[in-house]
Formats: sequence, C-alpha cells, structure tokens
Amino acid sequence: GHVALMRHADAPGGVGDPAGFRLGDCATQRNLSAKGRTDAEKIGARVKSEGIAFEKIVASPWCRCMDTATLLQLGPVTAEPTFSNVVVLTDQRQSLTSGARAVIAQWTSSGNLLVVTHGANIAALTGIQPSSGEIVVVRNNGEVVGRLLLD
Repeated sequence: GHVALMRHADAPGGVGDPAGFRLGDCATQRNLSAKGRTDAEKIGARVKSEGIAFEKIVASPWCRCMDTATLLQLGPVTAEPTFSNVVVLTDQRQSLTSGARAVIAQWTSSGNLLVVTHGANIAALTGIQPSSGEIVVVRNNGEVVGRLLLD
C-alpha cells in the first residue's frame, strides 16, 4: 500500500486564493480551468488503464482539489482538512504538515491511498514541487518511491 500525493489539476491565477475567499464558496476561490477539468478526467482514465486502484481517496477541502479528485472518477472522495492549502494558511503550516505526515504514517493497508492536495503541501512533505496533476508516490514512512506525470 502506497500513498499517492497528487497536485490538483490546472487552476490558473497564481498562488493561493483571492483576498476574501471563503472555503465553502467555490465562486470565491481559484478553480480548475477547462484544461484542468479535462486533464483530471484524462488522468483518471490513464490511472484506470494502468490498473492502478485506490482503496481510499481524500482531498483538501479547497474546490480545485475536491473537483480534481471527483473528476478522476476513481471512487468516492472525502475532504481531509489536514491537506488544506499551506500557502493560504501559513500560520497553520506546521500543524497541517504534521497532520498530513500522521495520515501518511497511519496508512498501513495493502491498498493504495490517493491524496489530492496542493503543490506547496507536497513540497513540504517530500521536497518535490510537482507540476499540476503530477503524482508523487510515497511509502507510509514518507520515502518517495516514484513520480507519475500522466499527460
């Protein structure tokens, strides 16, 4: 069982979110572009065609992450607040990253866990700054074992 850390698909507009964004209101956030939505669907299809399955799928509660995870069509998606955006929530960066490490460490299933989150979160966990839609695969001890850029 591995943990696949996926950066959300293309969401133009820079880093973070517009001033005054609200987590429960997608209209106030940076969202997936049409390309991002299409890419998420293509990535999901590619993952299925490669025979990769996920026992559980979690995502940052930000709309661009939840939408990416849903558009993959790989199974039900659960919001996991500890994978929230560490750029926007700078004051919570340490606790969010510690919580994310704990989720990864506790994954002892023989199946795989997919986490759809933000590039900065993956960088904080692995030292790798992934491209939009890229997947960084780790063991539950945090060791990076592979990267998948499914284009």
